[in-house]
Amino acid sequence: MIPLQLFDPASSTYTYVLHDPATREALVIDPVDEQLDRDLAVLQAHGLTLRWAVETHAHADHVTSAARLAEHTGAHLAAPAGCGIGTAGKQLAHGDTLAFGGETLRALHTPGHTAGSMSFVWRNHVFTGDTLLIDGCGRTDFQSGSARELYHSITQVLFALPDATTVWPGHDYQGRGHSSIGAEKAGNARIAGRSEAEFIATMEALHLPRPRRIDEAVPANLQSGLRQDAEGAALQAPRGAEGYAGDVSPQLAWQWVQAGEAVLIDVRTDAEREWVGQVPGAVPVAWKQWPGMAMNPDFDAQLRAAVPRAARPCCCAAAACARWPRPSARPSWASPPTTSSKASRVTPMARRSAARGEAGATAACPGARAEGPKKKAGRWGPLPSAASRTLSQ
Repeated sequence: MIPLQLFDPASSTYTYVLHDPATREALVIDPVDEQLDRDLAVLQAHGLTLRWAVETHAHADHVTSAARLAEHTGAHLAAPAGCGIGTAGKQLAHGDTLAFGGETLRALHTPGHTAGSMSFVWRNHVFTGDTLLIDGCGRTDFQSGSARELYHSITQVLFALPDATTVWPGHDYQGRGHSSIGAEKAGNARIAGRSEAEFIATMEALHLPRPRRIDEAVPANLQSGLRQDAEGAALQAPRGAEGYAGDVSPQLAWQWVQAGEAVLIDVRTDAEREWVGQVPGAVPVAWKQWPGMAMNPDFDAQLRAAVPRAARPCCCAAAACARWPRPSARPSWASPPTTSSKASRVTPMARRSAARGEAGATAACPGARAEGPKKKAGRWGPLPSAASRTLSQ
């Protein structure tokens, strides 16, 4: 059984999809942001449920799509503990394993390209990231790289694997897809037959140009691909409502919620709430659920149950809500959210999602008739009309 190897031409990066043929649970290694749609289509075409999105290190030449994959699929994030990728829920140490169905991926700490770099073993395959390439290796002149550590990682850790182990690199610039441990031991131009001192001298003499996207990519990849640069901020900025819930501004709706005059409905999936963050005071009523984004057959009933008949329904793009005519009309359970720091914290992603109406909190309209999906709401898909139609007050 071999992994599915996918290629990003812009960065010459290889992404790998592994799966258990019995359960169809899958794991992806080193996904690329620009290839998100491709990777989602591959998962769907093969009938796979993504369990893990894994990084070999914090990349400098491309932005990962790990966070966005997690949002779309409910997958968990895993990254080497030494890389400082704090958004990954699983911080991997040497020897740790990740299970997907009946399959297991084992982590090997292979520092040198970066201090935290890892390789991963699955069956008779090893995914080496930028540590060991075909007839080469990763550079060691930035991100706490060390030629001495890289020499040890390759010769003492990777070359200790059986010679027949297939090597799947993180990059290749000459169209080659894979190699083997035996082949790299015998003929790798950078390291085969060289002493540690010779290898260090070779690496120090490379004088490679600075990666073009390093200033953009590394900060984003330390947050699993959540970009903070100017272009990334524009992509993630709140957008105006397009065809739904446009009568009430997010700011006004949030004022109503804080005043206890409205109820906030969170229609995201359980997985999205778990990973992106909880919205304080919101009533969870998922419109769809993973796996498969199956429709919630009780959505309309749960929506109406969440809002008392005394509520005056209104819709808005951000914290869409149903508002009570006066504070005294609200039920006891609808008290304003607590102001304690723990309860009132909303993650930046959750706040952005809510602000642009993407699978975040939406309007509860108990008197509306459900007519099925109407329009797409960003990348999260269409919102049902019962939760998105603007009703007159």
